[in-house]
Amino acid sequence: MISLAGRDILHSWGRFVLTGLGLGLLIGVTLTMAGVYRGMVDDARVMLGNSGADLWAVQKDTQGPYAESSSIRDDVYRDLLGLEGVAQAANVTYLTMQVRRGDTEVRAMVVGFEPGHPGEPAFLTAGRRITRGHYEALADAATGFAVGERIRIRRHDYSVVGLTRRMVSSGGDPMVFVSLKDAQEAQFLKDNDAIVNERARTAANPALNRPGVPGLLEAITASQVTNRNVNAVLVTVRDGHAPEEVAAGIRRWQHLQAYTRAQMEEILIAKLISTAAKQIGMFLVILAIVSAAIVAFIIYTMTLGKIREIAVLKLIGTRDRTIASMILQQALGLGLIGFSVGKIAATAWGPAFPKYVLLEPGDAVRGFVVVMVVCAVASSLAIRAALKVDPATAIGG
Repeated sequence: MISLAGRDILHSWGRFVLTGLGLGLLIGVTLTMAGVYRGMVDDARVMLGNSGADLWAVQKDTQGPYAESSSIRDDVYRDLLGLEGVAQAANVTYLTMQVRRGDTEVRAMVVGFEPGHPGEPAFLTAGRRITRGHYEALADAATGFAVGERIRIRRHDYSVVGLTRRMVSSGGDPMVFVSLKDAQEAQFLKDNDAIVNERARTAANPALNRPGVPGLLEAITASQVTNRNVNAVLVTVRDGHAPEEVAAGIRRWQHLQAYTRAQMEEILIAKLISTAAKQIGMFLVILAIVSAAIVAFIIYTMTLGKIREIAVLKLIGTRDRTIASMILQQALGLGLIGFSVGKIAATAWGPAFPKYVLLEPGDAVRGFVVVMVVCAVASSLAIRAALKVDPATAIGG
């Protein structure tokens, strides 16, 4: 049986293919946006997995350390180690900032950790681990840093001694790891000028600089250049203990907030990136509408261009179902070309994006179904116009 749709496509294949390419680029953008959202979710999960923690102990009444600011004393971990079910407890700090490299800056999350404890990168792709207490750093490869390179964090220069991979924040910023003491200084301590001004104010305060109390002023000024705060304590749970039970003990006895990995994932995905997810969803809806409009316009235009041919088909007894099937096949063929081009394009340009783009097979399958449905619906306008053609049009000039 002769395919009317195939014959018609071959007759105007140039316009048909170019339309498919244009539609394909639009579909490629749609798949990429879905991949951006999937990448954001995967970044959040990877960050939690890379921490090596089962629980996050943070400041009470906060959802820190990723979604909100959290500050607790760095000796709290000792109390947590005494709780039943706790295997390890380690301090950690997180600070998103601009890390300077020469004349350029890289936005990164600076992580302060204790070597050999939760929070340390699980693996390195180059170099070695931090062995000194100060001024050494590990960096994610996405920063563009190289082993041996010098970078600047706040007031001090650091030497990059090792590289890791896929160590990113929930926002996709690559991580830079430094020792806990260095990170505390970078995050919580004031600059030199501010410290000098604060000392002058302290010395001018009669209540803090009393003549009859020797050593008081020195003790107060010494406290101004030290900091004992961290953002969270990462906790691992012993085998045989449920994380939620240990977290309940922390909340009850330590006056802290504690989150399990599932709870922290809920905070990151449902709250921290929820606005971005809604925005991406709106763009996907708009792109679907635009795609439908393009397909409808092209198929309708192609149908109007062969009104006389359709009239001839009706005149020789061709059923309306056959004519409708021809137009529907053209629309689905356009959608098939567009989806193929879009999938290839999204796969090709995805790695070039600054943030991680995760193209899941399930999304591709769902996208293909949506494209086919949109094309089928968009062809209804052209089908309706074709079925209204009067067979007499084939005879009348």
